Amino acid sequence: MSVEAGTPAPDFTMPTDGGGSVTLSALRGKPVVLYFYPKDDTSGCTAQACGFRDQLPDFQGVDATVIGVSKDSVASHDKFKAKYSLPFTLASDKEAGVAETYGVWVEKSMYGRKYMGMERATVLIDKDGVVRKVWRKVKVPGHVKEVLEAVKGL
Repeated sequence: MSVEAGTPAPDFTMPTDGGGSVTLSALRGKPVVLYFYPKDDTSGCTAQACGFRDQLPDFQGVDATVIGVSKDSVASHDKFKAKYSLPFTLASDKEAGVAETYGVWVEKSMYGRKYMGMERATVLIDKDGVVRKVWRKVKVPGHVKEVLEAVKGL
């Protein structure tokens, strides 16, 4: 399965850092930036998370909620957040069910070995719960600014 622009975003509830949980439908009324990333505390994922951290006041200025999603445990998310002072929610998709629903749990290949993993992807959901834009195979440099411009355009 996969999500496309113009379709309703599939609802979910996931555990989050700090022992909480997040439900997409509870966030209606404001845009949601849902970014999927492979692993806490790796170079690309850290750069991406810190990019969202540094631009968060701009996202808050347009009333947008930023949520990072990976398969990492809540405990891993807590450490990652503390280490880099990340001020937004990190959700744990331990079984990759949400990633599968959103079409970002994909076959990857490294050194000739194939395996399933999280594609670096971002989904922009409008205040009514409709997918407005999907970025797949995200390259970190410049991505956060591109997402911010898209949010401003809603």
